[in-house]
Amino acid sequence: MKIISFFLLLLLSISAWLDPMQPLVAFSDNFCSEEMVFIPRGTFRLGDDKSNFLEEKVAENVTVDNFCIDRYEVTNSDFATFVKATGYITVAERPLSKEQFSNLLDEQRSPGSLVFQPPEEEATQVPYLSWWHWVLGANWLHPYGPDSSIEGKDNYPVVHMAYEDAVAYAQWAGKSLPTEAQWEYAARGGLKNKIFSWGDEYSAQKANTWQGVFPFFNTKEDGYVGTSPVGSFPANNYGIYDITGNVWEWTSDWFSLGHDSQANKVNPTGPTKAESFDPKKLGEGALHVVKGGSYLCARNYCSRYRPAARESQAPDTGTTHIGFRLVKNLAPSGR
Repeated sequence: MKIISFFLLLLLSISAWLDPMQPLVAFSDNFCSEEMVFIPRGTFRLGDDKSNFLEEKVAENVTVDNFCIDRYEVTNSDFATFVKATGYITVAERPLSKEQFSNLLDEQRSPGSLVFQPPEEEATQVPYLSWWHWVLGANWLHPYGPDSSIEGKDNYPVVHMAYEDAVAYAQWAGKSLPTEAQWEYAARGGLKNKIFSWGDEYSAQKANTWQGVFPFFNTKEDGYVGTSPVGSFPANNYGIYDITGNVWEWTSDWFSLGHDSQANKVNPTGPTKAESFDPKKLGEGALHVVKGGSYLCARNYCSRYRPAARESQAPDTGTTHIGFRLVKNLAPSGR
């Protein structure tokens, strides 16, 4: 019996030497739950030197160890299960702090969140970000305000998620938010030097993004004007759905311009909180990285529905297009 076991082990070793990726995936899949996807250890180029966006440069080689990542974004149903089990109250459901917002009247500190509302009339120019409105009573249960509901939308991504909300859910689920490196590596799906998670050509049928002229009209060539049920679009080569578009996704990294500090690192975790900085958002304090773009990203605005794309977000702020998915870290051997 020992001799047979020895030869089986030898055969597996030879197979791994001939094709190191395939046996590792087959073996390590057993350590990811059914709703997660195994991502094998690898080295890739984080960022994009060809991008027009400064924050995506300079691209650097980084390595990530084996991990599992959620096949889908966390849904309303998933989050409802968490809330039922814990009684958790999201940031958007809590009144604003009197100490932090002492300049506001009591009624102005009522719970709420930021909701996308397109301009009523098309114009040649509109003030930047004027399409975002603070709506009292908006939260994950009422995405567009107290008169809205998620009834019938169990399988849609949960939104109005502040960073704290995502972390609380992750701790309850025994998982964690992905680092930016983990997220981008998974989003690329094993493709090298490609613009999108599926290749180099944009397609409205590959992800939930905005078609038409943002923020005025959406021609909904992809079939949606808001979020879509998870899994409505094709998965990438790793089997991950909606890694592009639908909703922005939180990562654990603090935001700073570029990737210089990540060069040649294994499992990089980004800059420190003290180093977090975005010149476009002075006065907002330390910011986290969100990835993936959303249903509001259009070719004439945002265009960040790419693995290398990144944006900064205040950790205490959720919106109608910010959600998350989680990872489970594995030992380098997959054990």
